[in-house]
Amino acid sequence: MAGSGGLGGGAGGSQGARGGPGAALRAPRAPLLFAALVLGAYCLCALPGRCPPAGRIPAPAPAPAEPPRAARSPGTSGLPVASGSGRRRFPQALIVGVKKGGTRALLEFLRLHPDVRALGSEPHFFDRCYERGLAWYRSLMPRTLDGQITMEKTPSYFVTREAPRRIHGMSPATKLIVVVRNPVTRAISDYAQMLSKTPGLPSFGTLAFRRGLGPVDTAWSAVRIGLYAQHLDNWLRYFPLSRFLFVSGERLVSDPAGELGHVQDFLGLKRVVTDKHFYFNATKGFPCLKKAQGSGRPRCLGKSKGRPHPRVPEAMVQRLRAFYRPFNRKFYQMTGQDFGWD
Repeated sequence: MAGSGGLGGGAGGSQGARGGPGAALRAPRAPLLFAALVLGAYCLCALPGRCPPAGRIPAPAPAPAEPPRAARSPGTSGLPVASGSGRRRFPQALIVGVKKGGTRALLEFLRLHPDVRALGSEPHFFDRCYERGLAWYRSLMPRTLDGQITMEKTPSYFVTREAPRRIHGMSPATKLIVVVRNPVTRAISDYAQMLSKTPGLPSFGTLAFRRGLGPVDTAWSAVRIGLYAQHLDNWLRYFPLSRFLFVSGERLVSDPAGELGHVQDFLGLKRVVTDKHFYFNATKGFPCLKKAQGSGRPRCLGKSKGRPHPRVPEAMVQRLRAFYRPFNRKFYQMTGQDFGWD
């Protein structure tokens, strides 16, 4: 809080020079105002946002007129869906989580596949924009040919309580992909992103723990997202485990082709994206895509990906590891996969 101390000293000095009893009472307002501004900015950064304005999502070209009797897809609760050549369809697969797990990398890698068409932006339909209706949602999707898969990714779906029920209402046959990462590393990465958007945030430890190194504060979103077992419990009320693929965020970095192979198998796609498409960028610390045929240069994710993490004291890291351990083990049991975080 050095910043607020500096502001307070300056305000106190100038008011004190003028003298008078009112000056001493007015002096603390500057640090209080600064703290209020920082906390307000933090709330805007950390709390769930609003539905993106229409201008934030690229407007698709007008779809051709529907035939008199719209085709219906099995498992869509009687909702008409676009079908046939070059139509907009509801996604058959969704990347539903998790934030800072590697979802953007996975989506960009999958878009190399000729049979995958994916919305580039996050529509946030099932968490923030549901009231706009399924017709609006479908209108956002890219056109696909028969045999191609429509996808989108919004990582906040995994931690949104209403999302499983809403997605099930669209289609209980939806395939669900969840990219997970060591929850301690994920929380620190989440904080690094918040800090980049809102400099002056309280320290990681102040937000992650109550009363110094007291109990872990699960009310903080960066901590709460990592309780994967609790979130999965909610999803399993609507979807069987067979509808899920859990992707290791760590292996997506160390062996992207291997993880993409599992994803392509899960989606029923031929293994087109292989190790020939990747190279490791030591500067960023994760894989990038080799230049495509006819392209001028290799392609890496944006500057916001691979940002350095703030230093967190080892004692805090160990406390968080101990906190997450029972949740991780339950998650391993639920998924039948040991992600090796403990």
